[in-house]
Amino acid sequence: MPLRGRLAPTPTGFLHVGHARTFAQAADRAGAAGLVLRIEDLDGPRCREEFCRAAVEDLRWLGLDWTEGPDLGGPCGPYLQSERTEWYLEVWRRLEAAGAIYPSPHSRRDVDEAATAPHEARPEAAAEDSIFPASLRPARWERAAAPAAVAWRFRVPDGRTVEFDDAILGRVCRTAGRDFGDFVVWRRDALPAYELAVVADDHAMAIAEVVRGEDLLTSTARQLLLFEALGWVAPAFCHLPLVCDAAGRRLAKRTGGLAIRDLRSRGFSPADVLTAPHATLVGRTEPARRCSAVAGSKTDWTRKDR
Repeated sequence: MPLRGRLAPTPTGFLHVGHARTFAQAADRAGAAGLVLRIEDLDGPRCREEFCRAAVEDLRWLGLDWTEGPDLGGPCGPYLQSERTEWYLEVWRRLEAAGAIYPSPHSRRDVDEAATAPHEARPEAAAEDSIFPASLRPARWERAAAPAAVAWRFRVPDGRTVEFDDAILGRVCRTAGRDFGDFVVWRRDALPAYELAVVADDHAMAIAEVVRGEDLLTSTARQLLLFEALGWVAPAFCHLPLVCDAAGRRLAKRTGGLAIRDLRSRGFSPADVLTAPHATLVGRTEPARRCSAVAGSKTDWTRKDR
């Protein structure tokens, strides 16, 4: 059954093949239920207007269409996160009133040092960040009417396993305090963190299914706790395998990984970008006929329970 979905590029660079294939799947799964284009431009000076324009152009070139967005308008706008600060503040107030979040002045270095201290056993966890140690939680704090110039963290229920059914991966489990710790929902630069902004907007825009890469599985567990704390119904989730290079590294904007517009300028078609093997996209310099062998091939997105 089609479910209302969204495309949510971050304009910090040009979109690459991984984005193309994820967004194409999101559009295909949404079908007649509708698709929202939301620009997640909260990453300060790294977000640039040229990347925003390029994202819209690249997605249109791929043949993707949406029913709402910054270029079309719609009932759930604005569709630029940088224009939605008042809504994020309202969500912050709800979490603060519920006692679900607390001010946390600790730097990343503080967290890293505490997490690796002799008295803190380091859990097996995702490698992207140190888990915030319970020893750095405040015993008490003053109620606040506004976030002020300090980060705020969501207190996770230590030991609780967050479970959800993924459309491809089946049952997925993450345990709070082991796989992830208290996480930032409001940054000290007076902007919402990714987790809060995404949950707030997916709710406000009535997103029924979130399609994204499987590198965000732990983020999904965090976001489910936020949905619960706010009393909102969470969307369904579909996490796709990452597109990797020949060395097994996932494609990234910061490393210039197969930008859509670069492939377009080299003569690749939208079908090539969405289906051709990585080696073909990297090595081909002549016209598109060399991709005919893979034309019409599709990645197997069928569900694999685990």
